[in-house]
Amino acid sequence: MKEVLERVVGPVRHLDPVTRGYTHNARVIATLADGQTVFVKQAVDDMTAAWLRREHEMYVAIGARPWMAAVIGWVDGDRPLLVLEDLSRATWPPPWDRPGVGAVLDTLAEVAEAHAPAQLPRLADGERPDEGWHRILAHPAEFLSLGLCGAGWIDRAGPVLVEAAAAAPLAGDGLVHGDVRSDNLCLREGCAVLLDWNFASIGNPQYDQAFWLPSLAAENGPRPDDVMPDCPAPLAACVAGFFASRAGEPPIPHAPDVRQVQLQQLRTALPWAARALSLPPPA
Repeated sequence: MKEVLERVVGPVRHLDPVTRGYTHNARVIATLADGQTVFVKQAVDDMTAAWLRREHEMYVAIGARPWMAAVIGWVDGDRPLLVLEDLSRATWPPPWDRPGVGAVLDTLAEVAEAHAPAQLPRLADGERPDEGWHRILAHPAEFLSLGLCGAGWIDRAGPVLVEAAAAAPLAGDGLVHGDVRSDNLCLREGCAVLLDWNFASIGNPQYDQAFWLPSLAAENGPRPDDVMPDCPAPLAACVAGFFASRAGEPPIPHAPDVRQVQLQQLRTALPWAARALSLPPPA
């Protein structure tokens, strides 16, 4: 990494590994010869190379915004390398407070109004919003092993969740980040800066807010209902189905902590969907 990085930024004194986050890119804070620091990530396989190219495309297409990190340099190749400004001195939640939550909501509103690059995929053309619940009803053992409810509850609630999730409003023309969580954002001068744009798409901007809220609550933030009282019930059902169909799966070898994070989010998302659909609490 150092040799490639020095082609972009000049001599590098040392590299400090960054452990925050769940993707398996190589990530470091590099200290340059003049004492300045930059954040660097480099792909380690074909999958992360594709993600990094998509992220760089987003930085170029969107341009300078308060909610975008500044790009310092880019090197393409078999293992692309992206250099961004160092945001270590920003505030990285949790903990959350009301101004921090408000800053994320304000940023998501601005993202929704930004021009979405035409080459992005359509959110509605991806996974069916009811796919998660269909998978669970067909093979419920992994989900039930999480201990969040019994077989009787999913037998009764499952068909309602499937029908609701199928109606989730994913279509739209807004810019969607697609992966809003605390490890993908920081707070700077009252503004939330969003990182990791490799899952960006075009669709209903409510998607970003709805998928962020379970992780917010899991980090001792407010409940989803309190932050987004107007969330369509089908979208809450879609969110819960996404996490419910994944949290019980075997660990991902290159990202072993992801299943635990998904379970944490499901602990909020499942009762949220039940409340939104007037179902009995999971039991």
